[in-house]
This record gives sequence, structure tokens and C-alpha cells, in this order.
Amino acid sequence: MRKEKHKFLKTIWYLILITTLFICHVFADDDAAIMVELVKGFTIPPPGWGGNTPPCKWIGVQCDSSGRVIYINLISKNLSGQLPSDLKNLSSLQSLNLQRNQLSGSIPSLSNHTSLKEVFLDDNNFTSIPPDFLTGMTSLQTFSISDNVNLPPWTIPTSLDDSTGLVSFIANNANVVGVIPDIFGSFPSLQNLRLSYNNLTGGLPPSFTNSGIKNLSLNNQVAGLSGRIDVLETMSQVTQVWLHVNKFSGPIPDLSGSKSLSDLQLRDNQLTGVIPPSLSSLPKLSNLTLQNNNFQGPVPSFSKGVQVNLGDTNSFCNTIPGPCDPQVTVLLEVAAALNYPSVLAESWKGNNPCQNWEFITCDSGGSVSVINFGEQNFVGSISPSIANLTSLSTLDMHDNKLTGSIPDSLTRLTKLKVLDVTNNNLSGKIPDFAPRVTVKTSGNPLIGIVLRPPGNADTPSSSPINKTKASVSPWIIALITVAAVIIVVVSGFVVYRSCMMKTSDELKWAKGSGNGKISLKGNADAISSGLSSQIGTESCDFHVSDGVSVAIPIQVLQEGTNHFSEGNILGEGGFGIVYKGQFQDGTPIAVKRMESSFINKKGIAEFRAEIEVLSKVRHRNLVALHGFCVNGNERLLVYEYMPQGTLGQHLFSWQERGTPPLTWNQRVSIALDVARGIEYLHGLAQQSFIHRDLKPSNILLGDDMKAKVSDFGLVRSAPNGKYSIETRLAGTFGYLAPEYAATGRVTTKVDVFAFGVILMELITGQRALDDAQPEERAHLVTWFRRVIINKDNIRCSLDPSLKPDEETFKSICKVAELAAHCTTRDPHQRPIMGHAVNVLSPLVEQWMPCSRDEEEKFDSGLHMTLPQALQRWKANEGKFTNSDLFTDSSRDFTCTPQVTSRYTSSFS
Repeated sequence: MRKEKHKFLKTIWYLILITTLFICHVFADDDAAIMVELVKGFTIPPPGWGGNTPPCKWIGVQCDSSGRVIYINLISKNLSGQLPSDLKNLSSLQSLNLQRNQLSGSIPSLSNHTSLKEVFLDDNNFTSIPPDFLTGMTSLQTFSISDNVNLPPWTIPTSLDDSTGLVSFIANNANVVGVIPDIFGSFPSLQNLRLSYNNLTGGLPPSFTNSGIKNLSLNNQVAGLSGRIDVLETMSQVTQVWLHVNKFSGPIPDLSGSKSLSDLQLRDNQLTGVIPPSLSSLPKLSNLTLQNNNFQGPVPSFSKGVQVNLGDTNSFCNTIPGPCDPQVTVLLEVAAALNYPSVLAESWKGNNPCQNWEFITCDSGGSVSVINFGEQNFVGSISPSIANLTSLSTLDMHDNKLTGSIPDSLTRLTKLKVLDVTNNNLSGKIPDFAPRVTVKTSGNPLIGIVLRPPGNADTPSSSPINKTKASVSPWIIALITVAAVIIVVVSGFVVYRSCMMKTSDELKWAKGSGNGKISLKGNADAISSGLSSQIGTESCDFHVSDGVSVAIPIQVLQEGTNHFSEGNILGEGGFGIVYKGQFQDGTPIAVKRMESSFINKKGIAEFRAEIEVLSKVRHRNLVALHGFCVNGNERLLVYEYMPQGTLGQHLFSWQERGTPPLTWNQRVSIALDVARGIEYLHGLAQQSFIHRDLKPSNILLGDDMKAKVSDFGLVRSAPNGKYSIETRLAGTFGYLAPEYAATGRVTTKVDVFAFGVILMELITGQRALDDAQPEERAHLVTWFRRVIINKDNIRCSLDPSLKPDEETFKSICKVAELAAHCTTRDPHQRPIMGHAVNVLSPLVEQWMPCSRDEEEKFDSGLHMTLPQALQRWKANEGKFTNSDLFTDSSRDFTCTPQVTSRYTSSFS
């Protein structure tokens, strides 16, 4: 009997195993068919895809032990085409990474995909989005769709709340419209919500309350989000809040519970009220912008470690920190009870309420005697602080929407004669005023009635629930137990095989003999802190998302560069040598190898700076960092390869290189690429940076002559607004802004100056400093600013390789005018880089009348509508005009090398 039972169980086990293997085989065949359809949709297949090779061995594809596809990584493969509609039938797929390509058509629906955890679709050209594309994705943790500007307007679906494990939802610059749905109570693990540069309206959803969100970016909405920001008070986990360029109103709430808050951007809203003292005491606050609002009260004081921009449009009572006049303090308490109406914030300026404060009248002694708030539609209550205005004779608050009661403290006003609160929603007992006081309370239906908060009604006791014992057969229990054991054993076997295969692949890759990868999650801080220690030859491949990098074994770089042979040298600099190479999959790379003499404190700092900056920024016009290597005392950085070299080579050495000179439309397109990259560094990235060494040799060109800014070793975190930081002088003479060269203090305007010099070089073909030129032309900025006084001088000072027609010459003149703006001596008169982008964009588009500039489909934060562009223009353009740059001058200028007039200061 026992043998028969054993034989029966063994037969059951084999049947389950065979069935499982059969199902896996069928599903694997289905996955292969879908992967073939995926390849067919691409205009040009990715390298190593297709042919007779099974999909599980394609580069960037990973499968589990049963042959099911679980991972697809096609980041930055320059892919075009469309995705198949049945992509969601890859039912075991866990990670889909397609960002930074040129994919178009519809985003395939991923509804009811229960395995998918990560979806990255950023920087593509998708043109439609199915309404159910995020429904039923119960395992989704990260979804990112930023910089898809060709999408039609779409709303965040409420079905997203199916994804209860969501950690990051990122849709910057993706044409999201409508209100933010109130579904965020469904995401206990949500940390990153980024929806900047869209057209969201309405207010912050109440479900933000007590959420775990750490990074919240809702800035630069076209029409503007509105309402109060009180919900921030409960978001104790938040570290970064970007709400700038919206229409939020009301005061800043008490943020004393947000101990981790380091970056708060509230500029360009309609916020009012007194800056809460708790804001100044936040222990990690380092970056705060409050300009272009209507804040009132005393100027806040912050520690030296906080970069603060208060601007000059707020209504603070003083210009320096310190208490306000007592009467001002009382009136601000009155305004607080009314939720700080904007009309009071706009008119209550200065520290004397008797000087043109609307609704306020003073007696001859300078004391407030009349407050007339009648018919203002104010909402709120009557502040008891009014009793501190001891000279008050009239308090008129009729025809508003006031609630609460009339404060008893008002009876202490010995000079009060009239109290008019008619036509409000007041309640409660009327205080006993002196007979001299005329009290008007009609139109308040609840006046005289004391409202009590509703108590908790007694909960009736529920009748006990009758529970019936269910008798279950022991045989049923036994069968359930056996089935559970079988499932556990089979699952354990599958997991074990999967882990063994993955471990085998990883070991092969570490030895350089396979295509597997060792995947470790990490962040920029971890990488930064780990750089000081020696990194061995093992690879730590960090997924490229939200600030991560890759440590690459020295053996891989030696093999890829033919052991750093002379034939692979691309160039040399003060830091060492740059070599051309390639990875095993054929991806070309450029390897910057620092000489041992450069590995000092300064060299290590620049090495760390490049990794830290490029781990935090991603932009099509910034050169991408593939990874780094620390090998003993050797330091190497690995970049994407830019086959056309530097802008400097094409401008100044094209004849020696045997290449044609740059055409004007190529030059202006390159200038636009550089402007977009620097604009992103200055204000559109997660953190703002100053490049400090912008010059043609640090601008790299691809096969399509698209430009990318490189060399981030001197980058510094950018200060805000008028504030600057002091640092050691670094950069290249000829491109240094005068204030930086003189004081060592740096703002983003030093990059604007250097960009202006590059524009001059593009126009003239002359270097910023050129000793081979006559003395009066040796310093390009000084000479050029004298030249542009007259249009004829521009024509005869052009790069000789340019032979413009009239239409092209008009374009050149506009760029010359922009160059002059960028290089003015006063940094406050220089434009921001966003203005340069706005000037150059139409000049590039005129060369391509049939299609928009391809880059406009990808660049982060640059796809502003006309209202956004006008808003930026007004905010930054006001102080500088140069419309008369091209007016005729009595000063004669000769377009020959024999110019004898001497220039004065280089920066006059």
C-alpha cells in the first residue's frame, strides 16, 4: 500500500513538472514572436538584434530560466520607428527602458500587465497615448515619460491607483493637462512625483497629506496651478519642492516638521503672508527662492549656508531683517485671520500703515483710527488682535464672508464708535459693548446662536454575528496541503535555476568573456562618497536613472582602446590624453586618461566633479558619461564618442584637417544646441550648475553636426538670482567674464559671457585671444563690440569662408546683437540662457521650413508655449535693451588690418 502511494505521488510530481515545462516552452515561443515584431517596428534594428540569434541572447535583453523575456534595455540607441501593440503580451517583462531615442507613433497599452516594474519612455517622439495604458499595472514601481512633446493633451488616469507600489512617477514636459487626481493616498511608497512644464490646473490634491513624497516638482505650468499650499505642512518626508512659476496663493504653511527639506522653490507665484520663522530653522535647507510674490512682514533671516533669493517685488516692511512697526504687526495679524488677501499684500507696503495703505485711515497722531473692509468678499474671521489698535474708532467689515464670532477683546477699544459686520456668516453671542458703540449685525442668520461642534453620537451596539463552524473534510485539507507543497517546491526550483544562470553570466562578464552584467542599484551620493576609496577591477554597473554611473573594469578599457595605443589618440590636454575605443557590443567611446602627474588634489576634485555632475544631469546637448575607472593611481572617464571632434577644430583648423568650413546654418544650429545645454545646466536640471569653462574646444560635434557641451571638471553649483559665490579663478582667458576675473565671484552670467564670445567666434572665425592679429584685433570681445556699431562693419569682419546672401546676413546680424548682449560689462544686463534659446530657435527653424528642429522634440524644459516664453522674457528682459546697436555712428571704422585706433580696457 505504501509503495503504491509513493508511486502515485511520484507520478503526480512528474505530471506537474512536464506541464510546467510545456507551458514555459509555449510562453517562450510567444515571447520570441513578440520580440521579432518589436524588431520589425524599428527603422534600423539595434546592433546584435535579429538574425538566427534567439532573443534571449540579444544585447540589452535578459530572460529568466524558462526563456521568458524579463528585461529590455535600449537606452540611447538612436532608434526610430514604432512599438508593436502587443508588447504587453511579454507577460514576464519587468523592466522596459527605451528612453532617449526617436520612437514615434502610439505608446502601446500596458494595461493589466502585472509583472512590469519599470517603464522608461523619456525623450522620444510618441504621438498618441491609449486611455487605459496604466490600468491594472499592479507591480509598477517607476514610470517615466518626460520630454515627449508631440503627445496630445492627456490626463493622469485615476486607474494609476492600481499601482500601489509606485515609487516614481515622472512626466515632465509631456503635455499633461487637467487637475492632479486625488489618488495619492494609494501610494505608501511614492517618493518622486515630477510633473513640471505641463498644463496642469487646479490645486494640490488633499491626498498629498502625510504622503512619503520626497521630491515634488510641479513648476512652470502653462496656465498655472492655483490655490493654497497648506498640504506641504503634513509632508514631513519631503526634501525638494519645486512649485515656482504657478499661481499659488495664501501663506507658506508651518514647515517645521519637514526636517529633511533642502530645496524649496516658490518664486513667481501669488503667495502672501509673513514668512514663518520655522522656515529659517530648517536644519537642511540650502536653497530657497521667494522672489516675485507678495510676502509681507519682516525680512526673514537665514544662516550663511542657505542660498536665498527674496527679489524686490515682495512687500516686506523693511529692507533688512528686524521687527515691523507694532501697528504693522497687528494689521498683519488681522490680514492673517482673513487668509492674507492679495489686495492687502499689494497695497500694504513699507513700515507705516498711515502712508497709502488701502482700507486704513490714521488720525493726526499717526495711529490707525479706521479700518474699512466693507464689500471686499473677504473670507475668514475677525482677529482678536484688532483690540491692540487702541485708537480705532471705526471697524467696518460689512458684506464679506466672515465666519466665527465677534471677539470679546473688541470691547476694550475705548475709542470705538462704530462696528459694522452686517451681511456675513457670523455666529455666537454679541459681546457687551459700551452704549457709545453702534453695533450693526443684521444679515448674519446665526448671530446670537452659540454653535457647538457636533459630538460623537453613541454607536449602537451591533448584534453579535452568528458564526457557524464549518466542518471541512480531512481529505480536502490534505489535498490542499499537498498542492501547496508542490507549488513551493516547483517555485523554489525555478528561482534556484534562475539565480544560478544569472550568477554564471555575471561571473563570465566580470572575467571579460561574456555579455552579462553585475547590476547594483546606487545613487550619486553613494558613488561620490565611494570615489575616495580604491575601486578594483570588478564592475559595478549602475542603472542609468536619476543620478547613477558605471564603474568599468580597466581590462575592458584596455581591450577597447587596443591597450591605449597611439593610433587611438583623439587629443591631448593638461589633464592627459583622450583615446578612442569601443565596448564589446561595438558602442564607440572616448576615454579620458588622466596622467599620474595630474592626480593631485585639484585633479581628483575635477575627476569627482565630472562624475557627480554628469550623474545628476541628462540632456541631449550635454555629453553623456558612460562610466569611470579607478585603477591604482590612474583615473579614467568614459564618454560617448563624438566623431566630428570639437567646434574649435572646425572653426580654426578646418583647412589643416581637410574638412569643409562650417556653413552659417550649421553654426547657428550649433549655437542653439550649446544654448540649450547651458540653459538646462542653469535652471532646468534637478540641480543648477555653472560650467565656468565654456569654449569651442569643450563643444563636441556628432556626425549630424549636433553639438554637446563637455568637460565638467570646473562646474560649480549655481547660486540663485543676484547672489553669487566666491571660488578660485578657473577657466580660460578670453572667455572669462570681467567681474569673475576681477573678484573671483561667480554666477550663471559668467557662462552667458563665454557663450557670447563663442557667438563672436562663430561669426568672425577668429579666436577669443589671437596674438597673430594686429593689436587692435587681438582681443575679440573689445574689437567686436566696436565693430557692431555699424552693420557694414559686420559684413567686412565676417569669417572669409562665409559668403552670406541678404537673408543669411540678417540672421548673422541678429546673432551679433545677441553676442553683444551676452558680453556686456554689467552681468545684470546680460540675458539668461533661455533668452538666447528664444533668439536662436527661429533662426534655426528658417533653414528647415518643412520640419521643426529635431532637437525640440527632446530637450528638457525647452518646449515652452508662447505664454511661457513671454513670462520668461518679461521676468528677465526688462533691464537691458540694445535696439540701437545697429544705428549708424559718426565713428568711422575701416575693414582692413591697418586699423590704428587703440582700444582702452578689455571690458569697457
